[in-house]
Amino acid sequence: MTIRPLADRVVIKMVEAEETTKSGIILTASAQEKPSVAEIVAVGPGGMVDGKEITMNVKVGERVLVSKYAGNEVKVDGVEYSILRQSDILAVVESDSKPAKASAKPAAKKTTKK
Repeated sequence: MTIRPLADRVVIKMVEAEETTKSGIILTASAQEKPSVAEIVAVGPGGMVDGKEITMNVKVGERVLVSKYAGNEVKVDGVEYSILRQSDILAVVESDSKPAKASAKPAAKKTTKK
C-alpha cells in the first residue's frame, strides 16, 4: 500500500534516534528524545489551499526538521509515518559534503603591466 498526500501535505518517516553519544555512552530508551529529523517519503501536488496558491518547496528523499508534535501519525504496513502540512516543516537539512557556493561578489582580477 502507498500513501499519496493531497494538496500541501507531506508524508514523512522519522529518522531513528542515536542510541549512543559521540563519546560512546549508550543511552537508555527513557533518556532518548523524540527525533525531530525526518525523511520525506511523499509530497502532495500543492495548488490552491484556503484561497492561496501553494508551491511545494520540498522533494522526496530530503531530510527535514519538524516540531516534535507536528502532523498526524499513521501506521501503514507496520511502518509509522506522519502526515503534515508543508508549513509545519521548520527547515531542510543539507549535507555538509556539498561544495560551498561561490560568494556573491566575484574575486577581483589581478592585472600585471608589461
